[in-house]
Amino acid sequence: MSTDLPSRSRIVHEALRGAGIAGDIVVLPDAASTAALAAAALGVEVGAVANSLVFWSDGEPLLVMTSGAHRVDTARLAERLGRGEIRRATVEQVRAATGQVIGGVAPTGHPAPLRTVVDEGLATYERIWAAAGTPHTVFPLTFDELVRLTAGTVVAVV
Repeated sequence: MSTDLPSRSRIVHEALRGAGIAGDIVVLPDAASTAALAAAALGVEVGAVANSLVFWSDGEPLLVMTSGAHRVDTARLAERLGRGEIRRATVEQVRAATGQVIGGVAPTGHPAPLRTVVDEGLATYERIWAAAGTPHTVFPLTFDELVRLTAGTVVAVV
């Protein structure tokens, strides 16, 4: 199955299997580079889509896995995490930190582990969906699997 995937998604697939996560990567016919597009393509609530947002804080990338129904309040998040200013990473910073493009950033499969925050709002969904390395690929997992996969800190992001 993984040989039919784009190369970036094959990396994600291997990372998922290595972490014991069994959900298969789904290739969508159209790009789903936003939570709303992914939710529509999958027939799920937008909140069940785990947006992978890369920010820059204290001189390093910060991956925020947030519910598609939420907008990250960066000032509050910085305060909760005890960090300096949190701002959106540039396109170049996202690519360097993740090896993936905006709209397709997966929670795993990066060149090096990223400090990750997981939105506590995702816990309300039995199954959530995340990008799998490209805007055309996604995969299902549980909230607990996402936290374990990313070694993320669970926190309110709104």
